[in-house]
This record gives sequence, C-alpha cells and structure tokens, in this order.
Amino acid sequence: MTDTASTPYQVLARKYRPETFADLVGQDAMVRTLKNAFAADRIAQAFIMTGIRGTGKTTTARIIAKGMNCIGPDGTGGPTTDPCGKCEHCVAIMEGRHVDVMEMDAASRTGVNDIREIIDSVRYRAASARYKIYIIDEVHMLSTNAFNALLKTLEEPPAHVKFIFATTEIRKVPVTVLSRCQRFDLRRIEPEDMIALMRRIADAEGARIAEDALALIVRAAEGSARDATSLLDQAISHGAGETSAEQVRAMLGLADRGRVLDLMDMILRGDAGAALTELGAQYAEGADPMAVLRDLAEITHWVSVVKITPDAAEDPTVSPDERARGRQMADDLPMRVLSRMWQMLLKALEEVAAAPNAMMAAEMAVIRLTHVADLPSPEELIKRLQDAPPPPNPGGGAKPAPAASAPLAGSGAQMAYATASAPRGGNGGPVAALAQEAQAVLARYPSFDHVVELIRTNRDGKLLADVEMDLRLVSYQPGRIEFQPTERAPSDLAQRLGSALQRWTGNRWAVTVVARGGGKTIDEIRNAERYALEEQAREHPLVQAVLAQFPKARITHIETPEQKAAKVVSEALPEVEEEWDPFEDG
Repeated sequence: MTDTASTPYQVLARKYRPETFADLVGQDAMVRTLKNAFAADRIAQAFIMTGIRGTGKTTTARIIAKGMNCIGPDGTGGPTTDPCGKCEHCVAIMEGRHVDVMEMDAASRTGVNDIREIIDSVRYRAASARYKIYIIDEVHMLSTNAFNALLKTLEEPPAHVKFIFATTEIRKVPVTVLSRCQRFDLRRIEPEDMIALMRRIADAEGARIAEDALALIVRAAEGSARDATSLLDQAISHGAGETSAEQVRAMLGLADRGRVLDLMDMILRGDAGAALTELGAQYAEGADPMAVLRDLAEITHWVSVVKITPDAAEDPTVSPDERARGRQMADDLPMRVLSRMWQMLLKALEEVAAAPNAMMAAEMAVIRLTHVADLPSPEELIKRLQDAPPPPNPGGGAKPAPAASAPLAGSGAQMAYATASAPRGGNGGPVAALAQEAQAVLARYPSFDHVVELIRTNRDGKLLADVEMDLRLVSYQPGRIEFQPTERAPSDLAQRLGSALQRWTGNRWAVTVVARGGGKTIDEIRNAERYALEEQAREHPLVQAVLAQFPKARITHIETPEQKAAKVVSEALPEVEEEWDPFEDG
C-alpha cells in the first residue's frame, strides 16, 4: 500500500493553516509588533486577538504558543517569532497534544467552575515547557461571574503562565479584562492578498482554476481566509480537473455578474418584459432569486461608491469588462436614482426572504423597480408643469391650473406619476381632478373653529383638550395650520393633529410648529376672566407666601368680595316678624 493511499484526506483549510508568522497573510502590523516584543524580551502576560471569522485568531494564538516554548532543533533555543516546527514542543503544540498548552472553548464552557479549574492549576509550574499557556477561544461567551473570577489571576499571573484569548465580539468582553491584555485586531484580508493565497494553494494542489473563478471565491469569502480556502476546496472537487467561473457560480448559487448588469440595464430602461425574461432565464439556469437581488444591491452600492470615489472601480475581484460598465453607469446615473434603487432593493430582499415563493416575490420587486425607473425628479416635475401650456377650456379661454400647493390623496409615487403624465398630454389629467376634489373637501373648513368642531364631532377628547389648552394659532388656511405650542404641550401634538385630520378628511394637512407668533389658546380666551383673577391673586402677599412654602400648590377657586357678599345674602335665613299680643303681659 502506498503512502498516499494510507494518508487520510485533510481539508485544505487545515492542510494549509499557517505554521509561522511568515505564513500569516495580511496581518503585517500585528506580526511586526510581536516580533519587536519578542526581540526585546517584552512578552505580555496576556494577549487578546479579535477579528472576523477565519482571519487567523486561533492560529495566531498557537503560533505565539509555539514561539514562546520553542527550543530549536538543537534544544538550546529561546522564545522566538520563528518557531522551528521540529522540536518536541513545536510538534506537540501543532498536533494539539502538548500538556502545557491548554485550549478551551468558552462557547461550551462558560461557567465560573471552568475558570476555577484554570485558577487552581496556574500555581503549578509547566510540566516540560518554558511556559504554561492557556488559549481561550470565543472568550466573550464567558459569564460575568467567570470573568470576575479570572480578573485577579489575569492581572498578576505567575511568571510561568501566559493567557491568549480569541474573540469575534470584542465589545462583549469587559473593559476590566481588555485593560489587562495586549490587544491585536486582525484585519480582513485584502482581495489582492487573498487571490494570491488561493493561487498558491491551487498550484500546490496541482489544481487548474480560472482567475475569474478565484475572484468569485474571494468575493464570497468577504475577507475570511478560512472561508476562501474551504470554498476553493469545494470548487476544486466541483470542477474535477479544471474549474471555471461558471462552475463556481453554479456551486455558490450566484448569477452571472455580467448578466446581472444586463438585468440592471433593463430595469433602468423601464423594460419590465425584458427584465422578467432575463430574471426567469437566470432562475432556470440555477441562480437563486435572493442571490440575484443581492447582486443587484451590491452593484448599486458599488456604482454609487464609484460615482463618489472613482478609484473604487479598481477592485481586483471585478473583471475589466465589469469595471468599464460600472464606470459608465456611475457617469450616466444620477445619485437620486441609485439611492432610490438601493432602498427599494433592501425592501425587496426582506420581502423575498419572508415570501412563500421567492421567485414570485423577486418578480414583483423587478416590476416595481422598472415602473419607478423613469419617474422624473421633483425638479423635472416642476419644470414640466411650468413649461406645459395650459389645457384648452371647451367653454372658451384658458383654464387655470390647480394650485401647486394643494394637498393630494394617494401615495407619493402615484402622485409623481400622475403629475408627470399631465404635461405629457391629456386635458388636465388626473391631477386636476384630484386637486379640485381636494379643494372641495378642504373648503368645508374655512376657519380653525371648524377644525375644532371636527375634532369634537369625532370625539377625540385627548386631542381636543390638547388643542384647546396648548395650541397658540399663528396662521390658518384650509389644509395648513401653523401654531406655537405652550411649554406644557405634548411633543407629538402636530403629528397627532395632522394624522387625525388626514384620516377624517381624506386629505393631507400641513401642520407646522413655530417658536413664536402665536396668539392665546382657546382655553385662555374662554376663561380670560378667571385667569385674570388668578394672576391678581398670585400678587397678594399672603398667596405668595403660601406658594413659596408649597411650590406645587395650585389656585383652584377664587371668590371676589362681591361674589362672597352675594353668596352670604343668598344663604342668609329670611327674617320673621313677630306679632304683638296685647294680652301676653297679663
């Protein structure tokens, strides 16, 4: 039996795991700091590695452990950032069986009892190595009590003990722990470095894989070397000889990037039929509808960034043809169109994820996108309305256009489309009809008193009380209310008033809050005499003395001398005249 047949297969992510700092990709700043610390014999008592998945946190921890305990091939070496990989300690640590290097997964051992085992064991010296090293992965999963139990030992560990932590959630680690550790942030690996790494691994495996296929793998990995290596492993098996971009795309469930750009062109032209046909063709060839929409959103974001910073087009994971098309889109498309498409795609992704049929939801999203693609901007709408000739009036003369400020019922998209349609032709279109209907409805409320009566009729007691007590009217016209709130007015009074009036009248009301210019409230006008008496009462020295002692006291009732006198008279018993009896005295 040959050695190849007897050796079990090892996945590429483990087979090509870095063994030294020189093997780490894209982490130059961390490597340089560690090399300087080792060279100056300033090795920290505790390290914490943070970063996204697959950037090498646990691998770096093992390399540090090997460097601390390496004795060199001849057994006389000291701590180094270039472990030999041949001495007994390097080999044992690499194989995960060193008695003095203990790895613990905090995701499964989160309690204080697990940490107590570490605390009890740190007092004993290392069995064979230079340092006893504790590697705790996903350290943020430890409980609060476990962190507290570890603090004292972490601050003053014995000289022969080192701690190395790894986490993807650095914000969940208590500051008291972070302050006792030397922190290293492992960066996402840049696309150029990742492509070079994948090419080296593919060449070492004797696998033939196209450059654009590697670019797809690197883009899907999102900066994680482990994810990229695992995807490369899968792609090599999928290709069975030579792996192409089409095979990787099918493996990942992605759509052809060029065809996604074609789909985006169709959407932006407003060609719903062609866009649905293209979406159906991509779906028939195995593309996931969610992936197609996600690619559309990614391209929209990329084009928007290229429009602001043209250098962003120089992305190694994007083919030259895609770069050229992206630059052209960035030049041709206004930012408002890109922003609108981005927002609609985000909404569409939520709908597709929740829909029972993803393809149907994706088709509806594409239909919406194509129908709003050619909507004019507000500036263009105003210009068209200004430039359009007035519609002919069958009765003779020119018919005045509806007021631009008249509120209209319906959604913003419907209104924009209707407004855009009117200048294109027709006899006034739906806009004039809607405007006339809105004006007719609002004409029923010629004064603010009519609005108050509307609130009273609909029995919204809370709103009626707030309007009467806390609204100082500045100006009013049907459909528009401008007021100054009192100091005690609810912060949502304008919003509640506008929503209620729109609900009751079927038309939008512009309710605006200003800082000054308001008159008296309805309550102040209605009870002017009582408020004047209260103000006069507050000026009385005795009342002022009471209010000074009891600041929360309120004046609830006032009686004037005249009112008191009248009350006394009304409550007095009537006098009874006695008759004189001449015979009473005998």
